[in-house]
Amino acid sequence: MIRKRAGGHISQCKKGLGAILLIIAGSGIFASASPAPSNNNRSLLIAIDPSDGKYSIAMPSSKTVALRAGVGVIVDGHWLRAADYPRHTLVTSHVEGCLGKADAWQVTYLGIPGAPDLIYRIQAYQDLPFGEIQVTVHNTTGKAIRISDIRSLDAADGPILDLGGPAAQDRVLSDSFSEDRPPITIRDLADPPEKYLDSKRHPPTGTEKLHRGVGSQLIYNRQSHESLFVGALTSDRFITLLRLHLASPQGDSSRLAAYNVDSTGTTELAEENALEFALPEDRVELRVPVAPGGSLSSERLLFSLSTDYHRQLETYGSLIRQLHHARVSAPPLMGWWSWTAFYEGLNEGVALTNAQWLAQHLKPLGYNMFLVDEGYAYARGEYATPDAARYPHGMASLFYKIRGLGLIPAIWTSPFQVSVRSWVYQHHRDWLLKNASGQPIHGGMAGGKDPLFILDTTNPGAQNYLRMTYSTLVKQWGVCFIKLDFMEESAVEGDYFKPGTTALEAQRIGLQIIRDTVGKDVYLDKDGSPMLNPVGYVDYGRIATDTGHSFEHTKRVASSVAARYYMDRNFFVSDPDAVNVSVAIPEGQTLTRPVSLDDARVSIALAAIAGGMLEIGDNLPPMSKTPERLALIQNQDLINMVRLGKASIPLDLMSFDREDEQPSIFFLKEDARQSILTVFNWTDKTRNHSIHAEEAGLSGTGQYEITDVLDKKEHPSFNAGVLALSLPPHSVRVLKIVDQNAPEVAPAMVADCPSTGTIAETIPFTAHNRNGNPVLSYHWDFGDGVTQEGKNVTHAFTESGDFDVHLTAAGLDGLSSDTHIQVHIAPRQPPSFEPLKNRRYQPAN
Repeated sequence: MIRKRAGGHISQCKKGLGAILLIIAGSGIFASASPAPSNNNRSLLIAIDPSDGKYSIAMPSSKTVALRAGVGVIVDGHWLRAADYPRHTLVTSHVEGCLGKADAWQVTYLGIPGAPDLIYRIQAYQDLPFGEIQVTVHNTTGKAIRISDIRSLDAADGPILDLGGPAAQDRVLSDSFSEDRPPITIRDLADPPEKYLDSKRHPPTGTEKLHRGVGSQLIYNRQSHESLFVGALTSDRFITLLRLHLASPQGDSSRLAAYNVDSTGTTELAEENALEFALPEDRVELRVPVAPGGSLSSERLLFSLSTDYHRQLETYGSLIRQLHHARVSAPPLMGWWSWTAFYEGLNEGVALTNAQWLAQHLKPLGYNMFLVDEGYAYARGEYATPDAARYPHGMASLFYKIRGLGLIPAIWTSPFQVSVRSWVYQHHRDWLLKNASGQPIHGGMAGGKDPLFILDTTNPGAQNYLRMTYSTLVKQWGVCFIKLDFMEESAVEGDYFKPGTTALEAQRIGLQIIRDTVGKDVYLDKDGSPMLNPVGYVDYGRIATDTGHSFEHTKRVASSVAARYYMDRNFFVSDPDAVNVSVAIPEGQTLTRPVSLDDARVSIALAAIAGGMLEIGDNLPPMSKTPERLALIQNQDLINMVRLGKASIPLDLMSFDREDEQPSIFFLKEDARQSILTVFNWTDKTRNHSIHAEEAGLSGTGQYEITDVLDKKEHPSFNAGVLALSLPPHSVRVLKIVDQNAPEVAPAMVADCPSTGTIAETIPFTAHNRNGNPVLSYHWDFGDGVTQEGKNVTHAFTESGDFDVHLTAAGLDGLSSDTHIQVHIAPRQPPSFEPLKNRRYQPAN
């Protein structure tokens, strides 16, 4: 069953609000001030228990408490929980937060000799179903202490979580450490993944059943439709781990034993990734020092109780964009990448052949990025040195030719990993992250053959290495787009050159150096990494695990694309990984069955609904032999979905039928007249769907024309407001729905520029959309024989006179609008040779 999606995310940091919610601090019961809030699930009720200071959260319409929790901290290796303190104080206040006015409470635990004070601040936004909490440890002991973990949510007493329906109906979406560590699977509460209690290097001592999230977690009850969302708003020092512990070790019960949310180090996660086979001394537990009189705070958490989980996710994404100044203005890039086309088998000649094919056949459609993935470098951690066996003329020569084809050169790196074969390891092991014994921490293997170590980004020598490497890629090779991979593998706690640095702090230091080096105009794409930590540094971000040449690969990616739809243009522009539509596969690869046409359609449809990037991951020249496959990557409707720059909304994200195995129904409102409905069948049998128009935000009485964009055939419209679909196994339908009652409206544009200028002056031109109708491309004709593409451009005229500047904005389905502006260009003083006025160019960084 699909739940109707109501409302949208909060688009501004501050918003006018209504009724004020208060807590009667001495009673531990919920209450509200006059006027009473409407019972509309638009606010939270919070209570502080006077006996122990714990907080409770409930919905206004609920008769039960959804969650009751305390706080805690690990100090010098030992747990201190709220219940351990003999007394606490409570202070109430009114504050202004990122969502507007809020009521706030500060609870301070104190009174244990030799232990720090433990403080938490919690706030509830007025007339909104959101709140925040942050815990601070204040060192009142008179001596230095070390903090390993700060717990903001510690629920272990009584009913752990009550969402108004049977716990067996709870479904859990846990985000992960990276785009694929582990791959996202939306699970029923009673069906958690298995977690070993011991290292994978040895026979496990046992297992624990729990749902573990990294960064955020959404729990939804399919009967009551209530959901709890908890997500980290900051990533200043710690990773945020969320754990739902099941009571039964056999996993046959949906009863919870505990729920906790911690700000902590990355070691627990690294032990399952880069440190899986590491020596015990390389598994460093984080202990952040706090001086006497000093304080240390957890990451800020957003929490929400609501019956609209889409709004919860979208509000969270909106806050991340604002708080972290996310870089979300990058265009929805289209192009080619080498990894799934050739894996490590690419060389100079094959790369150039694919670039030539791309330029000749697909560049006019907008496919202009050409990305060389792993395999070009001599070693990981030595990216400025190409492998001469594969690239005998070097990368600068290849990228020069690629730029000459009118393509954007792009390249892959793993910025903070160093191979044992690299120059850094051979000459500067002092630049590597150390364990307590002063030895470099071994951080996994490249390809199972090349031992890896981790760059200490706080070391001045390592910082200069990063500057030289990325300066070479950009300034000598001409690279315009750089992929940053395996950052989760290098997010390891250790003894950094700068004492007290955490793994995530070190990662951001490195990202800042890379961003400063490449400048603001080079695009950075986050591949493997914690999802929140790179926000504000990167332009694009991988949201799913690697794709491949099979339906099974695509299916594995789909849940992540659905679950992270709200990150698109909030965290970064989404990168859903490559599209694989060809029957040709890389040398040395084997498949259980060839990629069928339906498999190919599923692959490209999944990329289109992500709304961020469209990368072809196939060997291109063989595409000429399969016109039906080539037609998929030339499909204008799919291209427009990407150019529009909006992710499709997974209507059944948490409510999908068990038979569907994962979310299957996605909706994209392209404009007031046109929408795209994408429906997948992930199963091995035929699936029937009945989709109500109102569930997708359409009128049940509208007059719609429906066309399948993959085969261009018309489809029967809604019957009594219901659209019936039958999909064969492993297939997809991409339906364009046009409301015949809505008029066709082209974008209404205004061109903004100075009305006058002089010869050789660089003049800015900006396009403004007046009616909000989508614009797929902007074309400027400056009246002097020069044209440019883009919303914001600059131009210098070379002669004086009056020029008619013509802007064309292309919308959906061939609709476009034109506007003209007049620019008067005056003569300038004739240039003369005045060497004393010359200035040496100094790079900005």
